[in-house]
Order: sequence, then C-alpha cells, then structure tokens
Amino acid sequence: MIKSYFTIAWRNMKRNQAFAIINILGLTIGVTVCTMIFLFVRNEFTFDRFHEQGKNIYRLVRSFDENGSEKRVPWLSPPFATALPIDFSGEVKKATRVWPGNALVAFGSISFNEKKVLKADSDFFTFFSFPLVAGNPATALSNPGSIVLTESTARKYFGDQDPLGKIIELDKNLPLAVTGIAKDIPANSHLDFDLVVPLSNYTVTDESENWFFNCLFTYVLLREGTDPSSLESKFPSFVQKHMGQLLERIGLKVNLSLTPLSDIYFEPGGPPDPSRHGNKTLAYIFIAIALLILLIACVNFINLSTIKAIERSKEVGLRKVMGAIKSHLAGQFISESVLTVLISSLVSLGLVKLLNPLYARLLGYPLDIPWNTWHLYAFFAGIILVVGLLAGSYPAFFISGFSPVQALKGKLRLGKGGSMFRQALVTLQFGISILLVIGVVVISSQLKYMKTKELGYNMEHVVSIRVDGNNDIYRGRRQFKENLQNNTAIKEVSLMSGEPGGFHDSQTFQVEGTDDRTWSLRTQFADFEYIETLGLKMIAGRDFSASFKTDTTNSVLINRTAAATLGYTPDQAIGKWIQNTIRDNSRRRIIGVVEDFNFLSLKDKVEPLVISPNEDNRVALIALKSGNIKLGMNAIEREYRKLAPDYPFEYSFLDQRFDELYRKDIQQQALMTIFSALSIFVASLGLYGLASFTTAKRTKEIGIRKVLGASINGIFQLLSKDFIKPVLFAFCIVSPIGWWIMNRWLANFAYHIDIAWWMFALSGFIAVCIALLTVSSQAIRAAVENPINSLRDD
Repeated sequence: MIKSYFTIAWRNMKRNQAFAIINILGLTIGVTVCTMIFLFVRNEFTFDRFHEQGKNIYRLVRSFDENGSEKRVPWLSPPFATALPIDFSGEVKKATRVWPGNALVAFGSISFNEKKVLKADSDFFTFFSFPLVAGNPATALSNPGSIVLTESTARKYFGDQDPLGKIIELDKNLPLAVTGIAKDIPANSHLDFDLVVPLSNYTVTDESENWFFNCLFTYVLLREGTDPSSLESKFPSFVQKHMGQLLERIGLKVNLSLTPLSDIYFEPGGPPDPSRHGNKTLAYIFIAIALLILLIACVNFINLSTIKAIERSKEVGLRKVMGAIKSHLAGQFISESVLTVLISSLVSLGLVKLLNPLYARLLGYPLDIPWNTWHLYAFFAGIILVVGLLAGSYPAFFISGFSPVQALKGKLRLGKGGSMFRQALVTLQFGISILLVIGVVVISSQLKYMKTKELGYNMEHVVSIRVDGNNDIYRGRRQFKENLQNNTAIKEVSLMSGEPGGFHDSQTFQVEGTDDRTWSLRTQFADFEYIETLGLKMIAGRDFSASFKTDTTNSVLINRTAAATLGYTPDQAIGKWIQNTIRDNSRRRIIGVVEDFNFLSLKDKVEPLVISPNEDNRVALIALKSGNIKLGMNAIEREYRKLAPDYPFEYSFLDQRFDELYRKDIQQQALMTIFSALSIFVASLGLYGLASFTTAKRTKEIGIRKVLGASINGIFQLLSKDFIKPVLFAFCIVSPIGWWIMNRWLANFAYHIDIAWWMFALSGFIAVCIALLTVSSQAIRAAVENPINSLRDD
C-alpha cells in the first residue's frame, strides 16, 4: 500500500513539474536554512561538553562592586590554584591554571608570531580532554623545557617530518623540545590554542604570594557529589583568610563564584579575555528565524496543494467511486507531501556541504558537519516526518473530503472560506518576511551609526602596534618612540596600557572629599603625549607636561564622567588628591579633566577614567600626518625592524578596530540580510504559483472584461490588488512587533539610534515592490492575452 502511494506520488510530481519544482525549491531553501542554523545552534550549545571530567570542572570567577554594579572577572592570581585544594580538600580534587598569550616562535631561519599560546600547568592534558595523537598526556608538560603543538601547527612548522624531539625557541630566549602533538582544537571549545608551554617557565610562578597579580584563569575539578553552591558559601572565609588584611587596606570587597565549564562560553567576553564567547539570545533568535523560514515554505506547499486540488477533483471522485475510503486518499496525498520533503532534504544535504565554507566565513569559525553521528540524521528524519505531515495534512484531508458526484461533474470550487484561508497564509508569509527586513534595516542603521558616530578622539591615520608581546620592541619602546617623534611624517607617538576599544582595567581609588569611600574607576597608564596623540579635549586644568617634574609621580588626569561620579564639576576636581589603593603608596593630584570619549565600546556607557603616567606600556599609538601616510608607514616599519628584526611587523589602524569590536554584530547583519532575502524569495515563489493559478481560473472573466472595454492597466490592477492586500495587512500587523523586538535589541547598546518611521516604510515598500514584481508577469500576460482565445470554448 505504502509503496503504491509513493509510486503514484512520483508520477504526479512528474506530471505537474512546474508545481513540483516550486514546492521543492521552497522547501529546499527552508530545510537548508534550518539545517545550517541547526549546525550553528548545535555548536553553540555543545561548547566544552566533550571533556570527560567536564561536569565537575568549574572556572573560578572573582566579582566586586564597581560603583553600585557587580563586575565579574575571570582573571585570578597564581596562589588561588595552590590554596584551594588545600583549604577545601574534601571538595576540590585539584586545580589548574591557564595563561593565554602570544609568543615569537623560531627555529632555524623561520619565525612566527603566534597569537594562540597557552602557558599551562603540567596537568593540563589530564585535566582537560584535548587528546594527543603523539606523546603522553601525563608527562608532555612535566619538563619546563617541553612544548606541545597542535597537528596543524606541527605541519606548518615541520611539514611531513616527525615533530617529536624537534627544538624550537620561544621569544628568542627559551629553547623547548616538542613532546606532544594535540589534535586540532574543535570549534566548540572556549579555549583555543596552537601551542601549550609549561607555566613553570614564567615568572608568574614566582608570584606565589601575590594575590593581586591577576593574569590567568583558574579551573577547579570538584570531587564527585560536591555541591558547587555549598562550596561557594565557604569562599568568603577563604577570601578573608588569604586576602582580608590587604582588601581592607585598599577598601575592596571581593567575592568568588564558580562557573560550570559548559557555561563559560555564554559568559560576557571582551578584552583582555581571548577565549571564545557567544550570545545565547542570538542562538535563540536564529532558531526562531529557521522555524519561520521553514514555516513560509510549508505555507507555500499548503497553499499550492490546496488550489491544485481542484485540478485533481475528478481523480479523487473516480477513486471514491472505485471504493477508496477517506483515510486511503489522505494517505496518498500525505505521501506526496513526505516525498516532496524527502527530495528537498536530499538536495539540502548537498547544498549544506557546498555552502559550508562560505557559512564558516560568515560566522568567523569552521562548522563541522557531523556525518558520523546520529544527530544530523535524526534532525533530517524529524524534518521529513514533521514537515511532511504538517504541510500535507490540511491539503490531504481537504481533498479527501470532496463529494464524488460533485468532483466527477467538475463543479468543485474553492469557496470564500478557502480564499480567506489562502489570503491568511500569504499574510503570514509576508509578515515573517517583512519582520526580517525590518530587522535588517534597523541593524544596518545601527552599525552605520556606530561607524560614523563621533567617539571623542582622533581615529584617522592613527596606527596601533602591540609592544607587550614583543620582547625586543618592549625593551626598546622608548627609543622606538623617540626615533619616530623625530620623523617629519609622524605627528605624535604615545605609549599606553590600552588603546581605545582595548583593555582598561578597573582599580580602586580614594579621593579627597568623598568620606573615605573607595571608588572603582577605569585606568589608563600612559605617557605625556597621550592626549595629543588621540586629540582629546581638555575642559579643565592642564595636560601632563615635561615642564613639571612632579607630573610623572604626583599627577593624574580624569574624564568628565569621573569628575561627575566623584561629585565634582570639572573645575572643582582640579587640585583634589586621589590615590590608587592598589598601585600607589602616596597621593596624586588631579591636574586636568578631559572631555568624555568612548574608550570602550558603544555598547557601554562612558565610564569614569583615571589617566596616570606609568611605565605599564602595552600599546604604541602613532598619529601620522595627513598626506604622508606612505612615508610614515615606511618610517614605522624601518624603526620597528631595527629593534625587532626577528619579529613580523604587525600593526592595525585605529579606525579598523570597528570591525574587530563589532564583528559579531556585523556577522549578525550579514546573516539576517541573507535570511530575509531567502524568506522573501520563498514567499514570492508561493505568490507566483498562487498568481498563476488565480490568473488561469479567471481567464474567461478577463476575456469578458476586455470585450466590454477594460484596459490593460485596469486588468493589471484588478489582478494585482488581491495579492497586495495581504502584504499590506501583514505590514500593519508585524510593524509593532518589529518595533518591540528591535527596541529590545538596541537596548544592548548604550548609544544607539532611535527607530524611525522610514525604517518601517522602507520595509513595507520593499515587500510591496517584490510582491508586485512577482505577480506582474502573470497579470500582464493575462491582460495582453487576446480575449478571443479565452472565450473560444464558450
């Protein structure tokens, strides 16, 4: 029986090829989008779940009050990992530390500036489940002179040679022997690395008593049966025991908490955390988009199958006369639906494989298609059964309910109720499409706003060079700066702890006139040229100056927000003393106030900032003179190579940081644009099929109207208005929904656009134009048709 159902279904598809192609194409797009989003969501929600001990691994996080709001930071000092297993021996089995960074790797005459280097404790490969294809996980890092490479890194360095035992040099002073080769890190790991080096090689291990040298991640492995909440309740006494006196002196209260390994990915990221981080809300949005596009494709199938039913009425009537019961007929038409979805799914599999490289570029990381796991096939089986049954059920039972007498006489008509149902389905399709277009318009406008918004500092022709990951440049950074300042193509040079958009640490301060309260303020450690290099505006007091010998040790600048936070106007703040309770042993004076500038992201409000002269230099910013860009860049590269000939010359322009800061938002815009275009295309396919059917059914009516004097334009308007009405109705329904959703999205940005009326008007205009273009070919063809041809049979 089932075999005959599918045999007949196949014959019907071959007989109605245009109808079948529209259905298969629409469903193929829907299933392809669904599958690609399934791969993305599967990757997002399986982060770090491959570790064998993962359910008992947690990352320690410290939190503190930052002027009324909680600040959570994953960076901890080295002593935590040593003290936790001792103080909580019954709960903590062991702890390990990881310090992400970069390093110059050299062997022979070849060198690479590697960005994904982990300095880790010797138990790293037994603590986590990063499998080694060569070497022993238990001993690979036990010797300080060892190093572990990933497979792709080993191939890059040594080709087809056996890498084990090869000697490579880190940062020109640390020879290491390759003792292990790890499999390439999967895309769903928050830790990403190309090399792992024993942490014991670095001075961090000498800071065993420094509880404020916060530079690394600390992970703990809890014993089976340990309640994380119960352990967290004991952390306050742990903090008091080891850090109490120091915290009291600096006026800071620190809390500790545990983040499950599988939840780390969805924690907020940002500099200086190089780990991979995601957005759970975005994943849910993508799931909704996938279901909506698939729904559009299903609506196409339902609509076209229902209107096609009239053409098959005699077939149904004949089957009923021959003894077919309702369930048999329903089974036949559901089989056709399942077959259509099956064909679409098979085509989708090929498209997913073909489009995966492009998709990976849009996402920014590769996505593995799990061909060898049951998840993918279960997903497709679910799609085929659920979509096949849902999309086929209404047409199947609608058709099987025909009266055999009426069907054989050919007197069946789709009544007013059926017409309203089809109109409702078209409204649903275009409502979803318009909603996605509104999203694209708003996101694009917000990104344009962020790219063009005045940030309060000069970004044009400013070059950024990291100096902290390059030992040669770091040691010669002052000479590097002086040489560039003497060049006529260079406007100014400044050394600082973090460039705009980069890392600005929060530290605690006490300030004159604030009742001994401790304030958490962002810090920038910079030289005297910082203000001029960035073109910041002084609004009170003065800038740092070499004319004042005490500026190096006794002076700071603050921004307008810092002055307001402390309860002062800019002028009132001048001369007040301020002390960094962590770094300074003495008070400094506020000598100047700068206008606010967005030194973080536009997702964050401008925070209070203290600018202090300090040798903590990690970045060099070089402002080039207009018209001398090429000469300036040549000078920078020349001076760089003089000091660091073994390091690759790497730089970026400050205005290029936009793409880096808002990479995920840009990717989101690109994907939303693609998805909205596909949704409109699929909806248009259904509208085209519906227009073809409607035009064919009204051929004689159109002929009569033309004989009675109707113009071509009048006929075109007559046929078009029935399809434009549901599009306009959809626009009216989804506009307030789109306004609400996009306002929620914009709330993620401290600085954002206001949603304007034209964004909705543009979205509606696009939808109406596409609908008109879709039905115009059918409407025009019917309007210009010779009425004699359509009336010849009567």
